[in-house]
Amino acid sequence: MAQNGTTENGVAEETSASPFPQPVTVQVIKYTKIFINNEWLPSCSGRTFPTVNPATGVKICDVEEADKDDVDEAVQAAKAARQRGSPWRRMDASSRGSLLHKLADLVERDRLLLATLETMDTGKPFLQSFFIDLDGSIKTLRYYAGWADKIHGKSLHVDESFMCLTKHEPVGVCGAIIPWNFPLLMFMWKIAPALSCGNTVVIKPAEQTPLTALHVGSLIKEAGFPPGVVNIVPGFGPTAGAAIASHMDIDKVAFTGSTEVGQLIKEAAAKSNLKRVTLELGGKNPCIVFADCDLQLAVEETQKGAFYNQGQCCTAASRVFVEESIYEEFVHRSIENAKKIVIGDPLDPRTSHGPQIDQQQFDKIMDLIESGKKEGAKLEYGGSAVGEKGLFVHPTIFSGVKDHMRIAKEEIFGPVQCIFSFKSHEKAVERANTSQYGLVSAVFTTSMDRALSVSAALETGTVWINCYNALHAQTPFGGYKMSGNGRELGEYALAEYSEVKAVTIKLSETL
Repeated sequence: MAQNGTTENGVAEETSASPFPQPVTVQVIKYTKIFINNEWLPSCSGRTFPTVNPATGVKICDVEEADKDDVDEAVQAAKAARQRGSPWRRMDASSRGSLLHKLADLVERDRLLLATLETMDTGKPFLQSFFIDLDGSIKTLRYYAGWADKIHGKSLHVDESFMCLTKHEPVGVCGAIIPWNFPLLMFMWKIAPALSCGNTVVIKPAEQTPLTALHVGSLIKEAGFPPGVVNIVPGFGPTAGAAIASHMDIDKVAFTGSTEVGQLIKEAAAKSNLKRVTLELGGKNPCIVFADCDLQLAVEETQKGAFYNQGQCCTAASRVFVEESIYEEFVHRSIENAKKIVIGDPLDPRTSHGPQIDQQQFDKIMDLIESGKKEGAKLEYGGSAVGEKGLFVHPTIFSGVKDHMRIAKEEIFGPVQCIFSFKSHEKAVERANTSQYGLVSAVFTTSMDRALSVSAALETGTVWINCYNALHAQTPFGGYKMSGNGRELGEYALAEYSEVKAVTIKLSETL
């Protein structure tokens, strides 16, 4: 593994007996500036901001802070990169795909370093960064690399006097604003389809977690993407993010984050140039566990959904409806399963549960846990911070949860599993749908008839059957209701980054 590290970008820890990948020792953070036109620039204002390791509370480094002026520069670079006659505009589609494959190769080369940076910046366990986030990032790049030369229109039959055809063209300059919970993976979810379609990008990583995005900027340049095709502007939502959402020369914006901020972005997009908007927002995701299910599988999968990434997932399985006849056994097994979770240093490969991202998120989670206790839910496990200092929260299980409680309605974004009981199958589906959100859901049953009928009735963009968090680059992802607009991943995402042009030709002669 040491071949993936150098004295410049990190050296693998010496753990000869370990069967798992090991994090590298990062001696210096090399990329901390704004990335515009394939160059590393200081901020126009001269301001920087710190990025902090949430596991230790120690500052990792200072990063240049982009604001409106820097976004303006990035947008001008992106506009120039897509002008008629530019290298990116002249490049054939298969060459765009080759560049995406080359970027995937470089991400694979730096996989240990990127996983280490992701864990340092987010607090997520290292093996999750390495096996989930990096694997998903590489597969997303390769999937859309394959699409680059397969995007095409249709010929349409009208009548004998006309020939009609459609062309799929790039939208233009695409803005992207990504969250702190999956920084690298969301970076790839945004840039890969955009670049596959021939767009240029201005992307803002979350202020809490800018490091992997900036490192990928160096790989984009190394891969050979022309200047201005991808521009990275680390900064804050109210400044850099707002500038992207309202910019008159950005043609489309994609955002992953809270529903409240998504509403602000959609408003800014409408009030500026009516730019296209793709939103992947919050969720209060139901699982319905029927009595005929594989019980242990249901316990493990729903708990994986509730506690993965310390519960900091838009897909978190925070409402688990369990049929009454198996309810007590399900709760018992869930408690026993939670006891196996290893809380500790995220860089230790043995750790499966790290800290929350920051104090604000920690306080929100603890407040909601207290509300669950006060409103009458039964605290079965956890429910407290780990130690007197730090941002670690014990995985928490509540039973006896009722639909009116705050923990049943609000997105917690923390390691809290809420278990409900039900008698009527119809009532379970009705309760599952009683939410402003509609992102994902899950059904656990051995009856495929029931699985398919229930999945048809659930008002969510994704329904998992006998599994959870099963995300693939080929499969579209997005929500109903206030969980967002549009789709990411799969062939469906290409439509979000393409304009369809109809060309109609009048024929002068007919036979």
